[in-house]
Amino acid sequence: MGAGFAREDASHVFMKLAVFAHIPPPAHGQSLSIKRMLDGFGGDRAKQSAPGPGSATRVETRTESRPDIECYHIDARFSRDLEDLGAVRFTKAVVLFKYCAKALWLRFRYGVRTLYYVPCPPRRSSLYRDWAILLLCRWAYPRLVFHWHAVGLGEWVENNATALERAATHWLFDRADLAIVLSRYNQPDAARFHPRAVEVVANGIADPCPDFAQAIAPRRMARVEARRQLRLGHSLSEPDCARAGGDPERCRVLFLGHCSRDKGLFDAVTGVEAANRQLAAQGSPLRFHLTVIGGYVDADTRIEFERILEAPGRRECIEYLGRASDDAKWSAFREADLFCFPTYFAWEGQPANVIEAMAFGLPVVTTRWRAIPELLPENYTGLVEPRSPDQVAAALVSALTEDGAPHRAAFEKRFTVQRHLDTLAAALAKVG
Repeated sequence: MGAGFAREDASHVFMKLAVFAHIPPPAHGQSLSIKRMLDGFGGDRAKQSAPGPGSATRVETRTESRPDIECYHIDARFSRDLEDLGAVRFTKAVVLFKYCAKALWLRFRYGVRTLYYVPCPPRRSSLYRDWAILLLCRWAYPRLVFHWHAVGLGEWVENNATALERAATHWLFDRADLAIVLSRYNQPDAARFHPRAVEVVANGIADPCPDFAQAIAPRRMARVEARRQLRLGHSLSEPDCARAGGDPERCRVLFLGHCSRDKGLFDAVTGVEAANRQLAAQGSPLRFHLTVIGGYVDADTRIEFERILEAPGRRECIEYLGRASDDAKWSAFREADLFCFPTYFAWEGQPANVIEAMAFGLPVVTTRWRAIPELLPENYTGLVEPRSPDQVAAALVSALTEDGAPHRAAFEKRFTVQRHLDTLAAALAKVG
């Protein structure tokens, strides 16, 4: 039996996992993924009133084919909000020692033998923080699992780090028992730290629209068909317009994510405006309308985007809804016709918002960036080059009559939360 497991009796094997990672807030792909994992594996065992593995209060969400996993959570929240991510503050050093102390207490109080850690992106302040945590905690745990959500640290260490930074990082990061990556693209970067094993575990989400076939697909197909007729120069009957939601000439484009330049916000704006000019030049009655949902990551982005919104005519084709509740977010996905996310964010892993769009059966316009093409069909026409708003415009026009139902099918096959948890548990079971 592997050292990462503890046996309750002859018929049950449990893996005890110290999960050193934060959950929302702030909400972003990594923190939401950690929350899904904790929820799926039964929550934080240290907080439950009956911590024994055989407790009747245990949340049973596991399948028969994988080992039970007990999670003991260190909610290592260093940032208050999105704008605070990466900022250097003295209080972050203080809470670092608090989190490490909890990790050590869990190790010896509950006999947890496997440390699950999410390494930082290639940023010095975050890397130095990871050094401190691994220096204080790694020695106590016989087993170490890295789950690489951000990408690029291995490449940065080899090409940009000083000799001292390179040596320290390899000393603390090398030879983990398991490296979990989100995609094949990320494997070489994680392999730079010589883990004993590397496993690919794609992200997964709970189905946000289980009523897709009944409530969403018919109206969306009606809108696609209406736009197809309008592109051909045909007029629509009143029943056809009603089935298409009353505004078939308006193609609703959704951008959802952190509002920053490198997440593609301004390329989405420029692309929508260029696409509208192209349609107008063709004499088409169709127009794109962009809805933006997400929080600003810095004040400069907010000022620049607000300036764009205040320009004459912009409010007719662009609206900003800010940060949205889950209900408002899902409603926006339901009402959208297309999803646009032309990111070139340096540490982009596997964007959950693209998976969410696929779950809603939306055609997607996004970039050939890092692992993103692995989410979509080979030679998919909605993939554009980074920093290319002209290509965004062309892809939007091309997608006006695209059927997004295959994306929904791909989500159901590859990106459900159950598939994610099953694959993750199978990967963790190999630690031994």
